[in-house]
Amino acid sequence: MQLNRKDFPEDFLFGTATSSYQIEGHAFGGAGRTHWDDYADTPGNVVRAENGATACDHYHRYAEDLDLVAAAGFDAYRFSISWARVLPEGRGTPNPDGLDFYDRLTDAMLERGLKPYATLYHWELPSALADLGGWRNRDIAAWFGDFTETIMRRLGDRMDTVATINEPWCVAWLGHFLGGHAPGLRDIRAAARAMHHVLLAHGRAIEVMRGLGMEGLGGVFNLEWAHPADDSEEAYEAAARYDGIYNRWFMGGVFKGQYPDIVLDGLAPHMPEGWQDDMALISQPLDWCGINYYTRKLLAPAKGPWPSLKEVPGILPKTYMDWEIYPEGLLNFLERTASEYTGDLPIYVTENGMASHDDPVAGEVQDEHRIAFIEAHLADVRRALARGVPVKGYFVWSLLDNYEWSFGYDKRFGLVHVDFDTLARTPKASYHALKRALTGE
Repeated sequence: MQLNRKDFPEDFLFGTATSSYQIEGHAFGGAGRTHWDDYADTPGNVVRAENGATACDHYHRYAEDLDLVAAAGFDAYRFSISWARVLPEGRGTPNPDGLDFYDRLTDAMLERGLKPYATLYHWELPSALADLGGWRNRDIAAWFGDFTETIMRRLGDRMDTVATINEPWCVAWLGHFLGGHAPGLRDIRAAARAMHHVLLAHGRAIEVMRGLGMEGLGGVFNLEWAHPADDSEEAYEAAARYDGIYNRWFMGGVFKGQYPDIVLDGLAPHMPEGWQDDMALISQPLDWCGINYYTRKLLAPAKGPWPSLKEVPGILPKTYMDWEIYPEGLLNFLERTASEYTGDLPIYVTENGMASHDDPVAGEVQDEHRIAFIEAHLADVRRALARGVPVKGYFVWSLLDNYEWSFGYDKRFGLVHVDFDTLARTPKASYHALKRALTGE
């Protein structure tokens, strides 16, 4: 890598990120069943019907994994907390083994000089709550608030930051309208309710943590830059609708207390009654904003019901997820987020990375493509800083190859290769390149 730590402000933070269900091994430690277990057990949903029962066995190997984080010179570790590990039924009596695990994990970070950056929810809804309607049910905001209080009474005094819900678009739209994630619905009414309730739960969790005297609270949003597929007015309108659904709905709700009209045009008839009364809770002040960025999309009009759009393949180089590599989109979003939504609020790039097909050869994994991807995006972070955007940190997704949801174990995002038969860890060339950039070694 040509860039290194000295190319960024002295207080700029570098980290790497993971999520609970993707790495921990959900079969261990008394965790309850989740809707991802249900989704994976349904034929056709997940490659080879794979699930997170073992994953990377981070539950038992967390010390080894955190040694890798610290040795690379990262400042922070972004992790998530499994709701079903803490509360196996989603409510009621906590699981002592789950609470103890996150205690040990937090202390292990601190012992290695790593700042804990926690996320309360990364998609593993307890099945018992899914049975009650899950994100379609307004009561989920109260359930999530109770979960937040349970875990943050235990960990809150040791967290540097806490985010509420990772990538609300995936929770609500991908899971309830497109059917590509658990619970696997394709239902516009369910999607509209989930689109609102996921932000209501965010607001309730912030309220609970403020009540505990906590600071460092934020939200994390996945963003995709929307380009029209051609110069037609119809393509521009399709791109604007996509941008509204994917990006502006969640940012607008949290930072402005309002949803974009271009999305309400389609969702208003399906929204829960009295949703307008919730916007003050949803939009209470945050301490920072997180952006997860991977790609752009080209949009064209399509016949059929709202939102009447379709994605068109682009011509840029693609990752193994078939996502176009478009670093400029990260620069665009950093500037737009600061200018339109957050002002002087600190912004973190909370996820950025690429999937590839990484096979060890003679005990090494040469992933120069990932090095180039990271460096290109870091270069645009530097451009944003030069333009006055208050970017305070950058997290690589992901530390480990892991369970990539509906793609099973095929798509490898890790800086560290995981052999899913032996669970052996092998740092890739990208890991070593980042280590040199961050530590000079």
